[in-house]
Amino acid sequence: MNKKSLPPISFVLGGAGSGKSFFAENLCDLSGLSKVYLATSEVWDDETAAKVSQHKKQRGTGWNTIEEPRDIAGVLFNRHVGEVLLVDCMTLWLTNVILAEADIDSAIKSALDALSACACPVVAVGNEVGQGIVPENALARRFRNDNGKMNQTLAATADLVVHVVAGLPQVLKGALP
Repeated sequence: MNKKSLPPISFVLGGAGSGKSFFAENLCDLSGLSKVYLATSEVWDDETAAKVSQHKKQRGTGWNTIEEPRDIAGVLFNRHVGEVLLVDCMTLWLTNVILAEADIDSAIKSALDALSACACPVVAVGNEVGQGIVPENALARRFRNDNGKMNQTLAATADLVVHVVAGLPQVLKGALP
């Protein structure tokens, strides 16, 4: 495999089951760098445990996995040159921040500041959740709006933005390596 240089920040987004994580993993593989996987999911039930297991199987070996549901800034600040960091996923991270009743604007700013300061390339994965119907409850509407705001800010910050639909990448910003 030929090594490809990744931009400092790549953002891969799409709907659930779109193939965004698989695409992001392949970007990291192409870099030839030491791969670090930042898992933000908290396992609350059997369904989530099965999904986490599926993700682990899909990405295979060769990854150093860090499980951190909320303090992604701390992980980003502790990365090194020679690594590539995959954050999967920003949407689950935001969910954890909301459920912890933390200051969302401050958490998003802290995470984006850490992304910009990270010593290695970062590939962040996120869900596009704003294309469906308006949720009926206030918490779901707040989540949808906060996720949209986070995605917009992350896309503005990122050097490469790719939207994955049905496993097909659509470059929205920048160029694929």
